[in-house]
Amino acid sequence: MSDFWYPVIDYEKCISCFACVDFCANGVFKVNSEKPKVVRPENCVSFCKGCLKAVCPTGAISFIFNEEKFKARRGLEK
Repeated sequence: MSDFWYPVIDYEKCISCFACVDFCANGVFKVNSEKPKVVRPENCVSFCKGCLKAVCPTGAISFIFNEEKFKARRGLEK
């Protein structure tokens, strides 16, 4: 899982269909106050965009990539 890659939801675009909640087997999303919410960003699989490409009908999901954390992680794994 990742600490440098995670989704964010644009609530201006989100229609609360909860397709992202239903799609993600890693528990990244949860229903909160009738909207999906990112509750476990660290569970997002690095560079996965399945919830956006496969299911989000409005393109309301984008991803944050923290390059510094990514580079630090790679440095530790060598």
